[in-house]
Amino acid sequence: MGYIKFLGTAGARFVMISQLRYSGGLFFSIDGISFLVDPGPGTLIRAGQSKPKLKLNNIEGIFLSHRHIDHSCEINLMIEVMTEGGFKKKGIVFAPSDCLYEDPVILLYCRDFLEKIEVIEEKKVYNFKNLKIEIPGKHRHGVETYGFKLTKDNTTISYIPDTSFFPELIEYYKGSDFLIINVVLYEKKENIAHLCLSEAEEIIKGIKPKKAILTHFGMTMLKNKIWEKKDEISQRVGSQVIIANDGMNFEF
Repeated sequence: MGYIKFLGTAGARFVMISQLRYSGGLFFSIDGISFLVDPGPGTLIRAGQSKPKLKLNNIEGIFLSHRHIDHSCEINLMIEVMTEGGFKKKGIVFAPSDCLYEDPVILLYCRDFLEKIEVIEEKKVYNFKNLKIEIPGKHRHGVETYGFKLTKDNTTISYIPDTSFFPELIEYYKGSDFLIINVVLYEKKENIAHLCLSEAEEIIKGIKPKKAILTHFGMTMLKNKIWEKKDEISQRVGSQVIIANDGMNFEF
């Protein structure tokens, strides 16, 4: 069916700034359809250095979960890459309205290169080629933020980007076969709108995916060597848990 390439697994500003982990977002290839998710700092470089090399001119869409720099700063660059410098009008960008109107991160001149811009709305379903992209609900993250449930041939792959925890998240992403979840914090910190490990575990236990992939790590996750804890986490949640690393390919 396809694979996901993790071009970066950095979360929060300090890991991103120091580049202890890369911050290039996610590259999806499903049944020959290629698209990017959250092109943060270094997306083009990491994609170019990927082995096997990614065919960036085949990208047909970009999904922007929210406008924070570590998720969006190479969006205009990757629009140029996707459209071959603007000479080939193609592709769709999915983005929240505030990325376009309130505090825009997508430059006006780049918008003309695209076939279409879809303004993300909660509870809406989009058809992208032969894929179904469902936006189950708005996240709680200070700026307009959305994840997605992507379905192809009765398989659902979901992405939970940055958010505070709230119980409805479990209902939003129920029915996911594979779950990618951004987990910045090892332990909960008040007034920080990111998930911690125990909250991520509660979500996974509630959703019961076949496999859950943790990514987007902050400093405390790295200091606690989260990659050494995947087996005990898997036992606690009752699903196989994978700890993403930079450049990892996940095939499904």
